[in-house]
Amino acid sequence: MNKINLQIKRARPAKPWRSRGYTIIETMIAISIFLVVVMIGMGALLNANLIQQKSQNMRSIMDNLSFIMEDMSRNLRTGSAYVSSSVSEISFETATGEQWAYKIESGNIDKSTDGGTIWVNLNPVGEIIIDETVSGFSVIGAEPPPPGDSQQPFVTIRLVGNITYKDIVTPFSLQTSVSQRLLDR
Repeated sequence: MNKINLQIKRARPAKPWRSRGYTIIETMIAISIFLVVVMIGMGALLNANLIQQKSQNMRSIMDNLSFIMEDMSRNLRTGSAYVSSSVSEISFETATGEQWAYKIESGNIDKSTDGGTIWVNLNPVGEIIIDETVSGFSVIGAEPPPPGDSQQPFVTIRLVGNITYKDIVTPFSLQTSVSQRLLDR
C-alpha cells in the first residue's frame, strides 16, 4: 500500500501558480527597475544639456570680449600719435585723421570717436566687469623718436575681470600687444 500512495503523489500536477509564467509582482518590479534606469538616464541627459547651454553662453560672452580686444588692436595698429594720459585711458589719431580714445572706467570699456566728448560702452553691462586696478594700457615709444631710434610705438592692452552669467562668476585675463603699422617719424 505504501508503494501505491507514493505513485499517486508523484502523478499529481505541479502547483498552478508556478507553471503559468510571470506574475504581476514580477512584472511591476521589472517595470520599476526600467523606469529608474530611464529616469537616471534622462536626468543625466538634461544635466548635460544644461551644462552645454551654459558653456555656449559663456563662450558667446568670451567671443564678445575677444571682438572688443580685436577692434581695439586693429584701430591702434593703424593709428598713430598715441597718448596715454593714465593707465586706464589711451587716445590716438586714426588712419583717417580722427581722434579716437579708449578708457576703462567703472568696470566697463568705453570708446570715443570724437576726441573724448561722447563715450560708448563696448562690453555688455552686468555680464563683464573689468578690474580697473589690474587692467589698462601700457604705451612704450610713443614720444617723438630721437635720431636713430628704430623702435615703433608699442601698446599692450590688458583686460582682467569677471564674467557673471546666471550667478556663476568666471574670472578672465586677456592681453595683447600692438605695434604701430606706420613707420615712426
